[in-house]
Amino acid sequence: MQSTTLILILLAVMAVAFQLGRRRAFNLPGLSSIRELHSLPIYHGFYAAIWCGIPALLALALWSSFQTPIISQLLMNNLPATLTAGLSEAELGLLLNDIRNLAAGNITSGDISDELVTAADHYNHLQQVGFSSQTGVVFILTLLGATLGWRFISPELRARNKVERLLRWLLLISSTIAILCTAGIIFSVLFESVRFFEMIPLTDFIFGLQWSPQIAIRADQVGSSGAFGAIPLFTGTLLISLIAMLVAVPIGLMAAIYLSEYASPQLRTYAKPLLEILAGIPTVVYGFFAALTVAPMIRNSAAQFGVDASSESALAAGLVMGVMLIPFISSLSDDVINAVPQAMRDASYGLGATRSETILQVVIPAALPGIVGSILLAASRAIGETMIVVMAAGLSANLTANPLDSVTTVTVQIVTLLVGDQEFDSPKTLAAFALGLLLFLITLVLNVVALRVVRKYREAYE
Repeated sequence: MQSTTLILILLAVMAVAFQLGRRRAFNLPGLSSIRELHSLPIYHGFYAAIWCGIPALLALALWSSFQTPIISQLLMNNLPATLTAGLSEAELGLLLNDIRNLAAGNITSGDISDELVTAADHYNHLQQVGFSSQTGVVFILTLLGATLGWRFISPELRARNKVERLLRWLLLISSTIAILCTAGIIFSVLFESVRFFEMIPLTDFIFGLQWSPQIAIRADQVGSSGAFGAIPLFTGTLLISLIAMLVAVPIGLMAAIYLSEYASPQLRTYAKPLLEILAGIPTVVYGFFAALTVAPMIRNSAAQFGVDASSESALAAGLVMGVMLIPFISSLSDDVINAVPQAMRDASYGLGATRSETILQVVIPAALPGIVGSILLAASRAIGETMIVVMAAGLSANLTANPLDSVTTVTVQIVTLLVGDQEFDSPKTLAAFALGLLLFLITLVLNVVALRVVRKYREAYE
């Protein structure tokens, strides 16, 4: 919180420096016209703000990165021997965590002794000293940078070139961070998946028909040896996603066509925002609606026809998920259809085509790449949904194509496997990373196929 306050103050100072630098560019001694400046005054303002804030922000980031480990090391060095005697590394970490909790006023894992209270007071003192020193260094760099930026402003200053060069580097760094984060996620999942496949054969995971990750931890413990066949999970995922897409695609696409081609401007003004409200409803609300309303309705309706239906079914989850996905398809498809040039419609009408023929044979084919993109986005959202499936479809990994049975999905099992106090080196926990890797590969293949389809039709209509 203290660092956040310092950043807000620093941003306010940068805003003031921008105004002062811009004003100085207008009022430079001997300047008769703004045309004598190499760059516009706004670039001089940005130049002054950069000198004022960038060095201080870099110092603040470095200080925040190193302050916590340095304070922790200083605290551990000053702890009395009565607290640290005979403790392992893990126990020392727990002791340090208790000191931090006591200093923050939270609950500790054990009894509070006088030595622990003294250590917490010393920790608070080190935190205050660190923050005071950090604040002093940041404000000194801010004043020094503001002074230099103010003095450098002159008619000959190439402020625009310097500002744009800095922005180019910032964009490059941002792009690099995004790429590194993606690579880090992929390699971390891949590394843990390799560890899992060292314990469980790859063929058993990909082609196995049973999913029961419960295993016995000790030799004398009664428990299952574990079954890690992923086919039931992906079958449930595809079944629920298919039901959701069968609901969302026709309704969403027809709603988009009506709003863009048939609805009056007044109706469109109110109908489209009302339809997009569905995208803003939390998924837990959809889950409650599916579990308390849709699932019992499906069970009672099936019972009237003599059909057995589970209290938690894939059909209930898929129907509600399809309603949730309608605005993803309708809104994006509506924007794409509206982007089709009016000249194409006029040419079709000029050849004698009706409105429906124009929509089916001209507008929809021309907008097909964007429509496919909206459907792909909705499919990805359906595959990654968790809360609705947990509340409406259950956790049973049943290998079935019956939408009235209880099923589960890959994302639900990933959450289930990573919750609790299970050992991180066990196959049960590592199976979550293997599921994530396989889901990533399947999604990648679907994206590649969709892009090839989009490219094919785009080349035909451009």
